[in-house]
Amino acid sequence: MNATPMTAAIPPEQSLIEYPSRFPIKVMGLNADGFVHAMVGIARRFDPGYDAATIELRPSKGDKYLGVTLTINATSREQLDELYRTLSTHPMVKMVL
Repeated sequence: MNATPMTAAIPPEQSLIEYPSRFPIKVMGLNADGFVHAMVGIARRFDPGYDAATIELRPSKGDKYLGVTLTINATSREQLDELYRTLSTHPMVKMVL
């Protein structure tokens, strides 16, 4: 028996997102060396054509945290679900929106 959870398929006509499309994902984490590089690496795993020049960075008022917006080329609900799971479980990430 396979214990892997299954993602319920949403028919394209019921999706709120039209694929393919540009899709922004906001990631927050500690403002530490390697954080941005790690987030770009994850974005490229899910969108091989990801352009790091499009990244948006927003440090917190005290510079302790860094908000990173990654705008990827979304091709499916499954791709986005797996990207969110990967980002959310990364040890440097505090929150994904």
